[in-house]
Order: sequence, then C-alpha cells, then structure tokens
Amino acid sequence: MIQPNKVRQSTMLAALALALAAVCPPVTGQSVFIHGGWLFDGTGDEVIPNPGIFVRASKFIAVGGDAGYYAETADSVLELGDDDYVLPGLIDVHAHYAIDLFGEGRVDDTRSYPTIFLANGVTSTYPAGAVDPDSLYALSLRLDRGEQVGARLFNSGPYFGRAREGWDDATTAEQIYEEVDYWAARGVRNFKAKRPAPEHLQALIDRAHLHGATVAGHLDSRFRDNVNPADGILMGIDRVEHFLGGEDLLDNQSAYASLQYLDLSSPNLDSIIQLYIRHNVFFDATITAYGYYGERDQRVFTYFDDERTYFTPYMQQLLSERPARPVNEMFERIYRVKLRTIKRFYEAGGGHLITLGTDHPTWGEFVSGFGTHRELHALVLAGIPPAAALRIATINGAHALNVANTLGSIEAGKLADLVVVSGNPLQDITNTRNTRLVMKAGVVYDCNELKESVRGTIGPNGPNEIELWTRARRR
Repeated sequence: MIQPNKVRQSTMLAALALALAAVCPPVTGQSVFIHGGWLFDGTGDEVIPNPGIFVRASKFIAVGGDAGYYAETADSVLELGDDDYVLPGLIDVHAHYAIDLFGEGRVDDTRSYPTIFLANGVTSTYPAGAVDPDSLYALSLRLDRGEQVGARLFNSGPYFGRAREGWDDATTAEQIYEEVDYWAARGVRNFKAKRPAPEHLQALIDRAHLHGATVAGHLDSRFRDNVNPADGILMGIDRVEHFLGGEDLLDNQSAYASLQYLDLSSPNLDSIIQLYIRHNVFFDATITAYGYYGERDQRVFTYFDDERTYFTPYMQQLLSERPARPVNEMFERIYRVKLRTIKRFYEAGGGHLITLGTDHPTWGEFVSGFGTHRELHALVLAGIPPAAALRIATINGAHALNVANTLGSIEAGKLADLVVVSGNPLQDITNTRNTRLVMKAGVVYDCNELKESVRGTIGPNGPNEIELWTRARRR
C-alpha cells in the first residue's frame, strides 16, 4: 500500500497517477520512499532485502544507506510485500512498434503499444528503425512531455539500407551525411542500418560517430554486396543484430541459409565471438523472433495474458477466421541454433555484450511488450543464469544505447525506472511476467490498470477503418 503520511491503498494512487499522467505532465517534484520486498538492483547476482529506495525529482536519490532518513519526509511511501521483487526497468533494444494486420506492409502503432510496453515493465525502448520515423519522433515528444502514457522511446530515425522503402543504391556518402545530420539535430543518438551496401554502412558509421551516436546493424553474409558482421565490426559498428557473422556465413548464399545449418563445432564460431569481445561490440540475438515463425516452443510461446484481447472486437473476429500461420522450417532451425550460439557467446566471456531485443512486428497473435518476457525466458533456457539474463535486459541495454550513466540499474543518481513483480525471478525467470507496479522517471503506474486502458484498442473497429491500419496510415 502507499501512504502519504496516512495509509492508503496502492491501487488508488496508481489509478490517480495513471489518470493524471494521461492528460498532463507528471509532477516530477513528488518524492516516494519504497519500503519492503526484495531488490535486484542490476549490478550483481543476488536479490537482497530492499534496504529502502528514495525517489525525488525523477531520480533515485538514495538506495540503502541513509535512504531510511528520507522516509519521514517523503510525500508518499510505497509499502511492498514479502513476495514483491523490485527490478530495474527493462530495456528492449529492438522494440518494434510496427504491426501488419492485413499483409499490406507494416505500420507503426503509436497509440496502444507505448502503454503495453510500460505495463510489462519495459520502461525504455529502441525501435531499431521506424516504418514512419516522423510519427515515432512525434510520439517520443508526447511521451517526454507527459502528454501520453508509455515507455521511454529512443528514436532511431529511418532504416539506412535496402530495407527502407524507396532506398536508392546510388545514394552517396554526402546524402547519408546530410540525413544523419538532420536526425541527429532531432535528438537521434542511435541509428540503424538494415541490409546496407558496404560503402553506405561506412558512411553511416562515420557520420553517426561524429555526432556521438551509435550504429546498430541488421547485416548479412557478403552475398549480393551485403555486409558480413565481421566486416561491419572492423568498420566500427557498435551493435550487431541477429547474425554473429564470420566465415560460417558463406559468401554465395544469404545469412539465413547459412545459419540454419551452422556447424556448432566450427572454430570459426569462436573466432567471431572473440572479435566481438576484442572490439567491444554488442550482440542482440533476437532469439524468439524466429520462434514465432517456427513451431513455437511451448516452453516459451505461451499466453500468460491473452494478447489477442488487445485487438478490437472487429479485428479479433477477422483474425479468428484466418487459417493458422504455416510453420517456417528454416526459422525453426535458426531458433534452435540461436539458443546454442548465445550460450556459447556467454560462456566465451561475452555476457556483458549481449542485449535483449524482441524484433517482433505483430500480425495479430502476439503483441510486442509481452515478448520481452519470452526473450528473457529463452535466454535462460539457453543456459544463461537468470541474474545475467536480467542484466542483459537492463544495464547491458543501457550500455548499448550509451545511457548507462542514467538508466539500467537502481543506483543513486540514475533516473527512477523500476518494475515490481510478484515472485523471485532468480528462482523462476517467468516471474518477470507478473508485473504489478512500474515506475518510469519517478511516476508510479499500476500495471493491470495500464493493460486494461488499452485492451481492445489495436486495429480497426469496422471495415471503414481498415485503411487506417495499412500503409496509407500516417499518424
């Protein structure tokens, strides 16, 4: 319960916070003292009895030590129970806001997804390339101003490379410089390349680094003038997604074709892992992104909250009439390979360079936000200890986005992002699904109330709204 000097029910304050934040900027001057429960602060391997957390002006002012001194002066006290566990806010570094409900191309959902991410304890997201970068830029402004409830959004601007609709292979380095300058002036500090030509990737890296920005890449094999991640690392890329790369990705076929039959005893695998470690390059495996298309490992791909209910009743009816999605055998093989390679990467000493990214644009079954917990579960199933998996989902992501000085762990001086879950996630990682309360920049929300506020809102309400959910939509 929460007590502003007197006992009050926690749901009352959470509901009030939700209602106020939905219509006006949060009052950041309010202070909160968090007492009771257990704490995993994101810096170690254990949970400890919560020593007391004092929050003021959107920051953790004190964690333990003299935090108790502030209890009497706090505007409110959040009293946690014996089964409550406080974790840093989760960070998804490949958090798609994109959906494709009608097979006509992706659109970005800026209405419901921000709230769904936050309700799942995901306090920070990086979309890793936007379908409509202007709409996501506008969303980030609304979120920062408190005009809309949702997870923090680190803008990425548009894709750089052949994945962008209308991309011209004749694009010059000077044109890339100009575009990077434009988005950097709008606050973008992390860019995304997807299937770039070598000269385009090098130009992007060079210009982004001039602005102090990072570059992530969805790279490939060298087939058809693509960039192998090994070459991207030597170009200076900061983060690589999906494919480790190296000589096991054959030059005469796509990365997908090579990866599905990867020889896990190959010495090339150890060589590419060491290249990441030597150059301090982050790797985002996006394990579950492939499992959605495959046989859907029943240990991971379950509904712990029926995500289908977040679609409008009309959309649910349309979805119920569609045939089951066919199994993609290649992606199923890749899912199994990724479980083994990420463990190899971790055991080789690269645990501090692994990040969590979901990379799942929905087509009407599973919804982004909930997928963060599936990716965490997959990391642990792969053989990574739960504490390390939680660091992957928090402080590692902050380091990868160059914001570890302000986010990623519960330490004095950092922004006050945290999530309270029921049950010890170090004993059972699936307990992260049990989100109860979430705090973003010092503002507390009730997770269930956040979910209910957007349940039944994704998609058209009738046939006259279908066009709004296709490429024609620009929000």
